[in-house]
Amino acid sequence: MNFVDELRWRGMLQDMMPGTEELLGKETVTAYLGIDPTADSLHIGHLCGIMMLRHFQRCGHKPLALIGGATGMIGDPSGKSAERNLLDEATLNHNIECIKKQLSKFLDFDSDAANKAELVNNYDWMKGYSFLEFVRDIGKHITVNYMMAKDSVQKRLNGEARDGLSFTEFSYQLLQGYDFLYLNKTKNCKLQMGGSEQWGNITTGTELIRRTNGNECYALTCPLITKADGGKFGKTESGNVWLSKDYTTPYKFYQFWLNVSDADAERYIKIFTSLDKATIDNLIEEHRKDPGMRSLQKRLAEEVTVMVHSREDYEQAVEASNILFGKATKETLQKVDEQTLLAVFEGVPQFEVSKDDIENCDILTLCTEKAAIFPSKGEMRKLVQGGGVSINKEKVADASAKAGAEALIAGKYLLVQKGKKNYYLIIAK
Repeated sequence: MNFVDELRWRGMLQDMMPGTEELLGKETVTAYLGIDPTADSLHIGHLCGIMMLRHFQRCGHKPLALIGGATGMIGDPSGKSAERNLLDEATLNHNIECIKKQLSKFLDFDSDAANKAELVNNYDWMKGYSFLEFVRDIGKHITVNYMMAKDSVQKRLNGEARDGLSFTEFSYQLLQGYDFLYLNKTKNCKLQMGGSEQWGNITTGTELIRRTNGNECYALTCPLITKADGGKFGKTESGNVWLSKDYTTPYKFYQFWLNVSDADAERYIKIFTSLDKATIDNLIEEHRKDPGMRSLQKRLAEEVTVMVHSREDYEQAVEASNILFGKATKETLQKVDEQTLLAVFEGVPQFEVSKDDIENCDILTLCTEKAAIFPSKGEMRKLVQGGGVSINKEKVADASAKAGAEALIAGKYLLVQKGKKNYYLIIAK
């Protein structure tokens, strides 16, 4: 496969230095992309860059994932309106370990292939480099005028930041430039890739290489991913959509992709999956014939959830979705883990009731006096007679019966359903 052609049809190519495509056509190229280890999980804002590395490797080239162990201690001003919190070494090391595990789901680090991926950490080559050596060896090659002209610097200086731009952040582009120079020298790395907001930092690297040793070097970026309405991609009311299930459950992750708009689904399935062009074209055509089926969103959600988590996590997310929107059973409920159950029923009314009351009270008393799900016993009796009340997805036939502690999901929860769409969660305490 041709890497640049692959990025073009997927809508993943923003800027490219002249000569890049020719280089990629004539030899196996080593390229790197930097990832800032500010958290112990990546989020979906990182996914476009990671998919670039994945396609790069699939096209026969060698990807380097650079974790910014050193630069992460400083903070990149690109695309930021405030200086970020600086992290200590122990936190950074923890974050790096977690990120490597996540990256291994996308890239081949372990095979014997000549183009197997490598993880590099710029702290390894920066930790012994003194400030005096750095400004003598590197600082002399790049003028302040050149650095000042960068968009990321200008935006911060021209009023976007309340506190201006610290020298620490100003120096970031020099450090990132040195990363490219170091990898160019030690690993014959000729290409740096990143998001479009990184173009200034990346070209500082190519300029540094040109001025120090004149070696061949190139730059390529992907566009900033937004929603069709111009909104920020990857943000929800609760914040980032993380790749770690500790922060975003596979159910919520799946739901994010399932709920994107039709226009976004057509773009995202090209950017965030490895499906080929013919398959994607067919999926888009099928979706346009009957958008109500949301077949494109379903396939997108499946592909990304399986890639980031696992087939099993995807199937559990589908089952969990059916609890609210499909014909789930008591058995389905019993299989769902506690974290997913709470994610599914986030925002529904919840009532804490003692385990003794759940064991000893009849359902009528439980749902009226102990948990105010129904305003009166008469109203509840009437709805039970009409088949409109369920506990744990099973119709209640006799309101005078006891639910019993054995009915508790995960030994803790009872799901009460009133009519088709009204859910309540009773939590045993």
